[in-house]
Amino acid sequence: MKVDRSTIWPYRDGEPGEFYYQRYAHPTGVEAERKLGELEGGHALLFPSGTAATTALVLAFLSPGDTIALAEGAYFGTSGNFTELGRWGLRHVEFDQTGTPPEGVQLLWLEAPSNPFLTMPDLAAAAAHSARVVVDSAAATPIHLRPLEHGADFVLHSATKYLGGHSDVLLGAVVCKREADAARLHEFRTRTGIVAAPDPAYLLLRGLKTLEPRVRRQTDTAQELVRRLEQHPKVETVRYAGFGGLLSFDVADAAAARVVETSLRLITNATSLGGTESVLEARARWEPERVPPGLLRLSVGLEPAEALWADLEQALEKT
Repeated sequence: MKVDRSTIWPYRDGEPGEFYYQRYAHPTGVEAERKLGELEGGHALLFPSGTAATTALVLAFLSPGDTIALAEGAYFGTSGNFTELGRWGLRHVEFDQTGTPPEGVQLLWLEAPSNPFLTMPDLAAAAAHSARVVVDSAAATPIHLRPLEHGADFVLHSATKYLGGHSDVLLGAVVCKREADAARLHEFRTRTGIVAAPDPAYLLLRGLKTLEPRVRRQTDTAQELVRRLEQHPKVETVRYAGFGGLLSFDVADAAAARVVETSLRLITNATSLGGTESVLEARARWEPERVPPGLLRLSVGLEPAEALWADLEQALEKT
């Protein structure tokens, strides 16, 4: 499919057709939403980033005075976003997503798995709750988990990560179980202008074509690296959900973490995750109040497992 960058389309017989102004919809975005919706089993909508998708979802369905129950250990940017929205009367509390969610909340926000602690939510307990359920499934992808099939009402993705897959697109997505919810979210998106442009939508279509083989390969490699990291004397803790290409492990302290970061030869010392190239960083630089100083997050790419292990091993030996 070619990228259609038009912002306007001619009326037909004096009336708007399917496409007439880009803020409402555009062909490239609609096709990408259709493909992602099929993968997740729902109705997908694109946004300019994962954070934009988070903001739109919360503002479209909650009101001042409502409370969000957010998974402990979830991506720190999500709690930061909710804190910012507190000025508009939205509250949030954190809870252990491996157990029973708290009562008296209007939205459950889960992360599967959490980033960077890699815990998995109790989806059955969440589905039994009276509140609507959001699952941030950016790290799992629909290859490993389809939350709508487990009682979730919404699936959220930072499509910048695995769905795009090449570290060159900034994009977010929400997949709704119910068509009526998708219509409401589409209405909110149109009115607020939180709209994804055609070019990132096109890059998402490219990424979805190779999503499954990429994620399967990354999972296989990550599982092997986890096995070896668990046996390494310089590694104190390894966290892994059992699937996917994201893992984290602890070395002795911040100084040791810095040595590993700066000693890498193949793995890139950078932030983000889900791309074809492996990246590693010490997360305490971004969230020192809750992350152990020696915690290193590794997003496994498509390089050979032996080459990645050789790089990790030589970096660890320098600590």
